[in-house]
Amino acid sequence: MIYSILIEYWYVTILSLIILKIIIQKLYYIHVANKLGAKPATNQNYDGSLGFRSGYELIKSKPKGTHIELLSSKYENVKIPSVHTYTELIFGLETIFTKDPENIKALLSTQFNDFYLGERLNYFGPLLGKGIFTLDGSGWKHSRQMLRPQFSRNQVGHVKALEPHVQLLKQHIIKNKGSFFDLQELFFRFTIDSATEFLFGESVGSLKDEAIGFNQEGDELNKIPCRKEFAQAFNVSQTYLSNRATLQKLYWLIDSKEFRESNKIVHKFSDYYINKVLNATPEEIEKQSGYVFLYELVKETRDPQTLKDQALNILLAGRDTTAGLLSFAIFELAQHPEMWEKLRKEILEAFGNDVSELITFESLKKCEYLKAVINESLRMYPSVPKNGRVAVKNTTIPRGGGPDGNSPILVKKGTTVIYNINATHFDEVYYGKDAKEFKPERWFEESTRKLGWSYLPFNGGPRICLGQQFALTEASYVIARLVQTCSKLSIKPNSFQYPPRKLSLLTMCLMDPLLVKFEE
Repeated sequence: MIYSILIEYWYVTILSLIILKIIIQKLYYIHVANKLGAKPATNQNYDGSLGFRSGYELIKSKPKGTHIELLSSKYENVKIPSVHTYTELIFGLETIFTKDPENIKALLSTQFNDFYLGERLNYFGPLLGKGIFTLDGSGWKHSRQMLRPQFSRNQVGHVKALEPHVQLLKQHIIKNKGSFFDLQELFFRFTIDSATEFLFGESVGSLKDEAIGFNQEGDELNKIPCRKEFAQAFNVSQTYLSNRATLQKLYWLIDSKEFRESNKIVHKFSDYYINKVLNATPEEIEKQSGYVFLYELVKETRDPQTLKDQALNILLAGRDTTAGLLSFAIFELAQHPEMWEKLRKEILEAFGNDVSELITFESLKKCEYLKAVINESLRMYPSVPKNGRVAVKNTTIPRGGGPDGNSPILVKKGTTVIYNINATHFDEVYYGKDAKEFKPERWFEESTRKLGWSYLPFNGGPRICLGQQFALTEASYVIARLVQTCSKLSIKPNSFQYPPRKLSLLTMCLMDPLLVKFEE
């Protein structure tokens, strides 16, 4: 009897302490909000399951290719849709979602020191290690200082290095002349080839296959460990990383033998190149013909782990973002023959039909319609459609609170804020009633010159993408060369839906094959 009374007493005491803690916490955050001038969030989405249903829906939407549309739709299904920020529980954690340019500007620039990457190193570390995309603070600053010189104008302007890979790409296109084929798959092979040459001084040569007459038996390329398995392993690992990020503090639940094996393949592949550069003599490094990222980086550090981590971080960006951009641009152009013809006219007037010395970093930037096509592709299909930051202290973001949404809202220490660039890019407030249409001509209008933080395909603030010009130059060159050699482009009827299904992992690309046909 006494034992039962004691047990009941302890239950009541523990429950009372929990309730007391909740009340004290609530009062504390009311005090903090008042002190910071913050108001309660105007829009609050709660699913009645502590966010486990919402979180599960986000993960489930990825293999369906509808993840980005699901996120964007939530801004329309709130109390006041004109307020572009809402709070929601995701797997039990309060998360703030915003597409408001003022809030994005605060996260990335004006309040940069109030936010950091949070658990990203834990989410992505098994694949990417301690690289520029996973580090914060002094580690990130050191990475950026070390990598910035590698992306100087002199390096990104070397379009001549792309031509051999373009020639291989053209051979695959010619092989499929008169029939539809998956161009996105070739773009991914093209970008891994060009990226490995830029990074490591030796292309992995994935476009060199039997289909265009290359006999790989006994080829030097076969000495590269995991050469053929790398691409698939890299994709599998990214799928896991993306879902780990969605789970936030529960990221550790997503782990498997497949994940670990995929990471091993990627690391074994990159170790081959790291060991090669570390075993090179200073004389061999100096004699390296042309620019090679890794041979320059080894002058800054000889730590193999640092070299591998930074190389993999840049490889992710160099391969995936450019392949995605090229695929989305061709996907849209294939549906608009009048745009292809207009672009072809501009390119032929500037460069003619031949591989020309006139095609340079500087001359490509003067092709205004080409720039407009790429800008519009990045608007509708930004390479990184969503991103996030975590508050390092109790702070605010400028808008989203109060009855009208114009007041700051409180961001508690440790709270994640997700910013949806894709949703911003589709907002009629910034892009007009035709925001959901692919319209390169909008980039000649006065309104697009004043977009500021409402157009952000390469992030912004101190962490703005170092490889922006590298990606734009490569995409511009490839599109220009395709336009030079092919008079007509068409997409296979009934092979796609619109908007297209999107594979959204760490970056975004088409989920379905890009089945197109070129004609000379």
